[in-house]
Amino acid sequence: MTKKFAAILRAGLLLSVVALVPATTAGLAAVDGQVAPGFDRLFTVYQLIKADYVDKTDDDKLVKGAIDGMLASLDPHSDYLEGASLERLDTMIDGSYAGLGLSVALDAGAVKVISPMRGSPAAAAGIKAGDYITHLDGKLIYGGELDDAVAKMRGAPGTAVRLTIYRPGRDDPFDVSVTRGVITLEPVTSELQGTIGIITVNEFSHDVAKNSFAAIQKLRTQSAGKLSGLVLDLRENPGGALDEAVGLSDLFLSQGVIVSQRGRVAADNEVYRAETVFPGDAARGLPVVVLIDAGSASASEIVAGALQDQHRALVMGERSFGKGSVQSMIRLDKTHAVKLTTARYYTPSGRSVQEGGIEPDIKVPQLTDADAAKRSQDALRESDLRGHLVNEAGLDDKKLETDKQIDPRFKLTPAELTAKGIKDYQLWYAVETLRRASGTNLVAMSAKDPHGRPN
Repeated sequence: MTKKFAAILRAGLLLSVVALVPATTAGLAAVDGQVAPGFDRLFTVYQLIKADYVDKTDDDKLVKGAIDGMLASLDPHSDYLEGASLERLDTMIDGSYAGLGLSVALDAGAVKVISPMRGSPAAAAGIKAGDYITHLDGKLIYGGELDDAVAKMRGAPGTAVRLTIYRPGRDDPFDVSVTRGVITLEPVTSELQGTIGIITVNEFSHDVAKNSFAAIQKLRTQSAGKLSGLVLDLRENPGGALDEAVGLSDLFLSQGVIVSQRGRVAADNEVYRAETVFPGDAARGLPVVVLIDAGSASASEIVAGALQDQHRALVMGERSFGKGSVQSMIRLDKTHAVKLTTARYYTPSGRSVQEGGIEPDIKVPQLTDADAAKRSQDALRESDLRGHLVNEAGLDDKKLETDKQIDPRFKLTPAELTAKGIKDYQLWYAVETLRRASGTNLVAMSAKDPHGRPN
């Protein structure tokens, strides 16, 4: 079953930098008038279906199918949103709901976990990014609609649902019972470990930059003014609003470019610079480590790329997802919208992260996760998605796979780390790096790990 199941799981993830724009007719005015013959064929097919199809057809169903087909022919991230799918995106940007706390996508007919929200019932039950949910309460959901699966996972707080999980790296599926709770989206959390502050950004929804600024001030107060470094944790963060990614980057930069975007028309070209959202560097004088992994996508990659190119932070962890495109969400009316890829984005040095992602300055595997090594072998990234945009630089796919090779320096087992009290190896490694920095140039330390060995 494992080989058969793995063979059919190939599709796109709904990971986005989303720019919210109003629907206008400005772009429509520039549409080539020569498309008319194509629309004639489309209308002819519509008439044939209405006249001769074996069952009576519904116009709304046919129109939605035509729109879905057009958008699906473009790339994995352009989409038509209505009803529950639009509600989910709105909830991601701002809201709360009762359920399990999972971000999911439909992957070749299977419900794939993009990431469990931190502190959610799903995370507490051990659900991991990359898991596939095949059954709900014993009923097969493979091949169904994502909206139906999401509706079944949501429900009254305190009620339970049994998930059957297929996890790459495991031979057999297994069941997990999860009790639903009220999920209040908390995009930014913080904690203090000694004199090192940790800011975790789970998604780029409203006020992420503002809340991150407040978190820095809170950590300074908690440390009695002795804050000596910051970890910005962007792992398993699938993206969100472009403006929030720019704002978060601007928190740590006092000059230079943050990100640029280039589209097919000049109106879609934009350069975002520091000092436009927040004045100065809110963490001035503090060394910063940015943590990323294969689940860090889009808006997360904008932040990591900006701080890396501007030599403001040391990027650590694993190669990011590699989604270097911007989606504009264009509302057609109150209940319908189009999420359309309108531009590619570039880091300050002019790098496109499309396909290749952000390479960390120090690669650190997640040794505390017993399944991480095997899951990384099967991890899907932007370059694996059918119909993805191609990087203009022409990347070598074989070189992109080097991050799946096991680093011989990292030999500790999960059991050995647990015995040492280390629950999150990547985070521990980042904190230890900052503790050793003690006023030195952190970026210059990227040639060595916390134990002084060459990286």
